[in-house]
Amino acid sequence: MARLYSHRRGSSGSKRPISKKAPPWLRMTADEVKVLVTKLAKEGKTKSEIGTILRDQHGIPLVEAVTGKSIGQMLREEKIEASRTEDLDNLIEKARLLREHLARQTADRLARHSLQLVESKIRRLGKYYVRNGVLPRDWRYAPR
Repeated sequence: MARLYSHRRGSSGSKRPISKKAPPWLRMTADEVKVLVTKLAKEGKTKSEIGTILRDQHGIPLVEAVTGKSIGQMLREEKIEASRTEDLDNLIEKARLLREHLARQTADRLARHSLQLVESKIRRLGKYYVRNGVLPRDWRYAPR
C-alpha cells in the first residue's frame, strides 16, 4: 500500500502474527505475561513500547494470543493510567518539534509543508476520537 502523501510504497516492517493462538514454543504463562506488562507500565513505558519489549526481548509475538486480553485492557484492569490516544500524543509531539525547528529555520519550506501534513493528520485523528467518545466533544487541536 502506498504512503498517505507520496506515491511511494512504505518501508517494510514486522508483520503481525497470523495465528491468534499462543505459539507452542512459548514458555511463559498468561499470569507471568500480565505481571511483566504491569511492571513495564509502572516503569513508564507506553503500550507500544511494552509490546515491542515483549516481542523482542521475551519472544511473545502477540500478547492477546497468550493472555486473551490486549495490553490496554490489562492496564485498565490494573488501574494503571495509560494514554488512550498514544498515536495522537506522538503526532502532537512531532508537530511541536517541527514548530521549534521552524522557529530557528524560517526558510525551511519542506518542514513547513511537513507541519501542515502532520497537523491535518492530528485533526483527522482527533475527529475520529471525538466521534468514538475517546476524547471529549469540545476537544480542539490548538497548536502552542
